[in-house]
Amino acid sequence: MIDPRRLRVLSALADHGTVTAAAQALHLTPSAVSQQLAALESEVGQELLRRRGRRVSLTSAGELLVHHANAVAAELERAQATLAGLASGTAGRVEVGSFASAITQVVAPAIAVLRSSAPGVIVRVRDVEGHASVPLLLDGEIDLAITEEYRPRRDDGRLTRFPLYTEPFDVVLPPGHPLAGGTSVDLSALAGDDWVSTPPGNPVRDVVELACGEAGFAPGITHTSNDFRAIGALVDAGAGVALVPRHALRGTPVRGTAPLRRVFAAVRKGSEDHPLTRLLCETLTTAAQP
Repeated sequence: MIDPRRLRVLSALADHGTVTAAAQALHLTPSAVSQQLAALESEVGQELLRRRGRRVSLTSAGELLVHHANAVAAELERAQATLAGLASGTAGRVEVGSFASAITQVVAPAIAVLRSSAPGVIVRVRDVEGHASVPLLLDGEIDLAITEEYRPRRDDGRLTRFPLYTEPFDVVLPPGHPLAGGTSVDLSALAGDDWVSTPPGNPVRDVVELACGEAGFAPGITHTSNDFRAIGALVDAGAGVALVPRHALRGTPVRGTAPLRRVFAAVRKGSEDHPLTRLLCETLTTAAQP
């Protein structure tokens, strides 16, 4: 019989790539993770890992077992949701991870509604960059993630998604800029400007570089920050121009086709029918309506 706790260890390793990172996500020691993986290999009678120095990768058997592990995790979530459905479903705590502008746009309004309509529901909010919330969700650190995508991508079969809203990117210009005050801005006209953007690794940086590339130039990014308020302050100080999601920092519309940010709520597959999750998702969806 395969121990399902060891399946969770294998899934964490597949998600994080190293024994050390998997151990941190599971709040275990690396030694304990290694022991659990060795025991799992013994249980199934096959090698699940290829070891290359400090890094490991999954064998074909390991990848197949991770697929089944994800299915088991979804069924366990579904079982928990079914049991919770036998109760009232109007009391409990939900941990939410969301980036700052979505907290303002939908999370805070949803909490205000729930405080009067379902006072027994406690929502705990964690300010998390959009691209960092899904790993927290999959690791069980939060119950719901407000996250984003900028280009269509293959859905992760471990998640159920609830679309919330879509917003364009705007150009933000410093006071006195020759193009300030216009009704729209052609990105190609900013080829010679200094730029302020997010650091590499933040998806917004990819959007900025792609949009500028389609306009025929590579942006000269001289200042970086993950905080859009800081980006706005740098632009106001004359440090450069920026391209940011409209709800994060309102600016001047892009002339032509602007990049878009699609914002959605995500929960672990199988938990979408949990009454607390369902109530929160419905309230968030209503709050996101114009």
